[in-house]
Amino acid sequence: MPDATSLTPPTDTESAHRTGRSLVEYLPEGTEHRTGVWLADQRQRRDRLDVEQLRALAELGVEWAGSAV
Repeated sequence: MPDATSLTPPTDTESAHRTGRSLVEYLPEGTEHRTGVWLADQRQRRDRLDVEQLRALAELGVEWAGSAV
């Protein structure tokens, strides 16, 4: 399963707020990643993420991760 390093910050044409469970990203190798489900799972488990993982998510623009660090 991909981790935070496989995610990239949204570009100008993408909405930073488009993080519902239905968000699917299509990767260059032709596969798809259900990013919305992955982010929802991370949020539910945020109390078990270490500081480094939360910091990485915050750097990607995940607002709830920044407030948890």
